[in-house]
Amino acid sequence: MIAVIQRVRGARVEVAGRVTGAIEQGLLVLVCAEPEDTPAQADKLLDKLLKLRIFSDEAGKMNRSVQDLDGVGTPGGLLLVSQFTLAADTRSGNRPSFTGAAPAALGQALYDHLVAQARARHPQVATGEFGADMQVHLVNDGPVTIPMTVR
Repeated sequence: MIAVIQRVRGARVEVAGRVTGAIEQGLLVLVCAEPEDTPAQADKLLDKLLKLRIFSDEAGKMNRSVQDLDGVGTPGGLLLVSQFTLAADTRSGNRPSFTGAAPAALGQALYDHLVAQARARHPQVATGEFGADMQVHLVNDGPVTIPMTVR
């Protein structure tokens, strides 16, 4: 699975003018499944997301995860947004190829699995809408943006 993780002060997703998901401080995660991915990759990605230490501690060091923003157990939000374009292949020509993305049915199944597991393990999970034309609004904190690939 491919992900782009953004530490945000706030983020929301809109579809046709309605908000489908919103968080305050936390992580906005753009997610793309690849054809060979299984639920095991989604689980591994979630493990990394929940433990990734990219929030500052009292000394200004990136030592805290989304599960513990303030050092005393306050969790941040997790906004998961499907984005097949992360698998774009731009090596040839000027029009990207998206053959590296999982077929829609597999992509949705893995995204739904990721969301379900995230909701079981983290108290604040919001989402976009799989396959929809989404507008993503965010205030990137830092900015901190981290690409991640889980195999």
